[in-house]
Amino acid sequence: MVDNNMPKHVAVIMDGNGRWAKKKNIPRVMGHNAGMQAMKKIVIASSQIGIKYLTVYAFSTENWKRSSEEVGGIFNLLIKYVNSELKELNDNNVKVNSIGDYSLLPKSARNKLQDLIDSTKDNDGLIFNIAINYGGRAEIVRGVNNLIANGKSEITEEDIANSLYTGDELGNIPDPDLLIRTSGEERISNFLLWQCAYSEFVFTDVLWPDMDKEEFVRLINIYQSRNRRYGGRS
Repeated sequence: MVDNNMPKHVAVIMDGNGRWAKKKNIPRVMGHNAGMQAMKKIVIASSQIGIKYLTVYAFSTENWKRSSEEVGGIFNLLIKYVNSELKELNDNNVKVNSIGDYSLLPKSARNKLQDLIDSTKDNDGLIFNIAINYGGRAEIVRGVNNLIANGKSEITEEDIANSLYTGDELGNIPDPDLLIRTSGEERISNFLLWQCAYSEFVFTDVLWPDMDKEEFVRLINIYQSRNRRYGGRS
């Protein structure tokens, strides 16, 4: 791995929990539980190899269409994650943010997520952003409406960037250098639409619960082999 070409910000679409569970003939919620364990591994790996920002797509605005049993199971796993990992996150100096409208989460999950954010806010290591009840289009609409409400008549790209969850609210997190999606799907599914305008995309057939540090590093190596030109020439 080339340290001087390390992506500063990696975004991940954690896909394949349900298919992983189906392959093993077990309930989907057990796939999400295995996915949570994989997420823990990748958070630790990101911190170890020097990534500054990690953003994961945990629950989209479209995921509410799933069964109430599956949705409830996902939020119960969020509570479990906070209860089991808060000390380790603090021990590893990880700061947790949330992007998306988490006010719509069940109260117990909402309170646990807020506890996680509050308890890690002074850490200055890896910044771990959890996108929950998040949608890229909704984020842009929200940002533009806020600008209009604040009297903006001529809106610039900089204005929109600052109005997003990743903008002024969180200290202007840089756009992702690398977007990873697991499970063989090759689309971004309404994730960080504005922010990923010039991100490098890397896809893997590995289902998310099977993701480990070795595969994560392999995907970063693919990123490091590319020449980012941003529309220009080498």
